[in-house]
Amino acid sequence: MALRRQALCDELGSLGEYLFPMFVCVSANPAVDKRLRLTRLVPGAVNRATEVKAAPGGKATHVAMVLRTLGADPDWIGFTGGASGQELLDGLSALGIRARPIRTEHPTRVNLEIIDEAACVTEILEPGVAPSQSEIASFQDACEEQFKRGESQAIVIASGSLPPGMPRDFYAALIHHAHAHGCKFFLDTSGEALRSSFEACPDFVKPNREEAEWITGRKITDLASAREAISHFFAAGARSVAISLGKGGLVWCPGKGRKVYFASAAVVQARSTVGCGDAVVAAFASAAGAGLTAEETVRLAAACGAANCLADSPGAAQAEDIGRLRKELLVERLS
Repeated sequence: MALRRQALCDELGSLGEYLFPMFVCVSANPAVDKRLRLTRLVPGAVNRATEVKAAPGGKATHVAMVLRTLGADPDWIGFTGGASGQELLDGLSALGIRARPIRTEHPTRVNLEIIDEAACVTEILEPGVAPSQSEIASFQDACEEQFKRGESQAIVIASGSLPPGMPRDFYAALIHHAHAHGCKFFLDTSGEALRSSFEACPDFVKPNREEAEWITGRKITDLASAREAISHFFAAGARSVAISLGKGGLVWCPGKGRKVYFASAAVVQARSTVGCGDAVVAAFASAAGAGLTAEETVRLAAACGAANCLADSPGAAQAEDIGRLRKELLVERLS
């Protein structure tokens, strides 16, 4: 561990020197991610893969992986079932991530990411299977136990969609429980699950451009419209808002009435953009735990997102890439 800490200090600068709080990664709809590489995807024809790799998946899993890279020691809570669920748990164990599995009758979903030689990415995402009421109750109880363990110092990160059959205010209920124990709650989801969370005042949300447009009902075409969208989220109840604009960069405001920061996107030869938003969320959580300044926070977040583009698989961003990109990125204060 001492060697790993020193390596992180060398690659990430001051970030590697911090002692992080407890991080709890909540995964209501995890998956096994299977990445297929082929020469060219031809719809309606037989396609033969040249390479196949399977890895633990789901947005919260990618967040936990990047937190590990940044020097934290996160806990993971998620539904798991069947052989694919065990494969997921074995993968988490191999990565050194502590898992609290909530066993389900149905197997864990498997997602496919198909990449051709032109770096065109096609994703096929299974919806997941509706958990039973007793399984949902067990999940909530496990989260409550973790919130109690992290009383007044844990940062909870809930990421991803909800499986079919889950109440749309599931995240809102978790936020209330986390806040009751003095924990911060970071949320990365979309649609009604995101909209329903606002009444519980999540401490941080990170929609992408399309998700923010869905919530606000307005197009985001430039930085001015991104700032307007951020204001909408604050009015709804969010306490901190970042909007990822893909190649357009990252916009973040740490609190209502505070300055807005913008980091332009790094120019990299991307292998895949899958998991980049999760890397960004992990960076924001890590920065909050380390007490970084606003400018350092958004720079780290943009660097983690770009480093994920270079990785072999989602969530596998390398510390050396993060450290290098962190030094190169420019951050602008918009107001």
